[in-house]
Amino acid sequence: MLVSSAVLAASALAAPVVAAPVKRAAPAARPAAAAAALSTAILPVPLMPVVPAGQRQCSAKTASGLGTLTLKPSADAAHPAKGDYVLVNYIGYLAADGRVFDQNTAAAFPVEGVIPGFSEGLQLMAKGSTWRFCVPATLGYGAQGAGETIPANADLVFQVELVDYKTAADVEKMRAAAAAAGQPGADGQPATPAPATTPKP
Repeated sequence: MLVSSAVLAASALAAPVVAAPVKRAAPAARPAAAAAALSTAILPVPLMPVVPAGQRQCSAKTASGLGTLTLKPSADAAHPAKGDYVLVNYIGYLAADGRVFDQNTAAAFPVEGVIPGFSEGLQLMAKGSTWRFCVPATLGYGAQGAGETIPANADLVFQVELVDYKTAADVEKMRAAAAAAGQPGADGQPATPAPATTPKP
């Protein structure tokens, strides 16, 4: 059966109009990241970070001019004395630009065996606490500086955790006990020489 052209036209008019999908332009391609230039610079060993400005400031100051900030308090009320030995984790950096010049963990030394500002700060700490010391050049290395990492008249900052401390008498007893047991390093020196750090606080 043939369908007349009038019927076809009528059905075409009755059919819903469907819009053809619009073809959107493809997003512009992002420019490729520029390739990093080849560098032959030698990294320093050890690689030392730079500490942000906010971590180079202290909130209190002693009569000598040492800046202090308690970062983690301790319930212990006792403090090491000038003649004691301490065991600390520390990091030292320049106040001016935050460049780290030294860091160490489980470092043991006499309280009097370091720069005046560091020594004074240790005597304010309780075992288990962590402090920040802002050491003016007059309580640090002064006009002579130290090596290539600490310039003359440089103010310093140290973050210090006091892990433990012993009196000189306690240390002597420990050395005597180690000597009696025939342990290496019983004379108070390490069993093997420790690598030099630059510089000691």
